[in-house]
Amino acid sequence: MARRDGRLGVGIIGTAPIGPVLANALAGAGHALIGIAAEDEHARERVEAIVPDAPILDEAHIVERSELVVLACDDDELPGLVKRLTEAHAWVQGQLVLHTAPGYGTAILARAFDAGVIPLAVHPAFDVTGTSLDLTRLREAWCAVTAPRPVLPIAQALVVELGGEPVIIAEEDRATYADALAAATSFTRSVIKQSTEALAGIGVETPGFLISSLVRSAVDNALADASPHLPEPDDFVSDDL
Repeated sequence: MARRDGRLGVGIIGTAPIGPVLANALAGAGHALIGIAAEDEHARERVEAIVPDAPILDEAHIVERSELVVLACDDDELPGLVKRLTEAHAWVQGQLVLHTAPGYGTAILARAFDAGVIPLAVHPAFDVTGTSLDLTRLREAWCAVTAPRPVLPIAQALVVELGGEPVIIAEEDRATYADALAAATSFTRSVIKQSTEALAGIGVETPGFLISSLVRSAVDNALADASPHLPEPDDFVSDDL
């Protein structure tokens, strides 16, 4: 497919709330937004809030017209979506197909690859809300990248355009990666829920606000302990200054 100066026609398919966020970020990087599939009123409202005036199209037209198709899916949805589009003979030879499911690499796109697409797997590693808050969080996020070696630079470049930082995750390690993120997310939510309920039980009216600084500082300290090789801010100051 012809590409103009590295700019791509982008289409978004899938129910995951990261879809409109990626659409906004890719459009901001200069790519052309071909359309977003939004099957219900809630999905359309989310698209309108994050990507105003985005074209709402059906899946078939999005795949037919897009040079980059983003499958904004969780692990449960992705296999069925890939199967449905493949059986509909929807894929266009030479187009990029990127999915966002944390637990899969590009093997899940094998049948699409057989149809001539270029498979990429990119997962932004943050807790998505489906609101405009995600636009800022995406620019601060690391993104897991999996792709065949010849096209790995394409996936990495797209992450950089999104404002994120790419980290390569091997195909065989995607399940472990997904489990690690799920553990961190669920444990954090569970501990905060337990703490705020205990504080509410002794009469604290805003327990979330009370522990907010404590939780953030504790998480920052734990992350620093987990990555001791990261440079301290002072390390960036030249001795010549």
